[in-house]
Amino acid sequence: MHDHRPPPRGLDPAVRARLLEIYRTTRTIAVVGASGDERKPANEIPAYLQSQGYRIVPVNPRGGTLFGEHVYRSLDEVDVPIDVVDVFRPAGEAPAIARQAIALGAGVLWLQWGIESEEARDIAEAAGLTVVMNRCMGVMHQVVGLGPGPHSDEWRRRST
Repeated sequence: MHDHRPPPRGLDPAVRARLLEIYRTTRTIAVVGASGDERKPANEIPAYLQSQGYRIVPVNPRGGTLFGEHVYRSLDEVDVPIDVVDVFRPAGEAPAIARQAIALGAGVLWLQWGIESEEARDIAEAAGLTVVMNRCMGVMHQVVGLGPGPHSDEWRRRST
């Protein structure tokens, strides 16, 4: 689902502006597929985003607590306002997640690296959501100049 490709160079100015607006207006991110395994991107990326001031609302059928937050067993159970639904699940699940993001009132559906679904894009965009696919929300935070990035030595030192 996730790879460690270097960040894209020469980001299109319109894409950069759209990403900056997403980060500027985002306060709370629901992370579908959040993981308790610190070696997985589904843990590392939300931990990084939390360190940058975003509230993380983890979603995982196992429940429990992650990042100091209650883990919701499904997106349908989330009862707090969500700005972005960040997805760490297979592309085949993305259309259903898009529908849940709409029902939740989210403004953005973000599919992590390696996850693309035209059906999910069509569903979300038809309802007015902004859609980002096949990009890492943590890495793009760095690429647009808002933070050190989840793979930087600076962040790794602070998070250990």
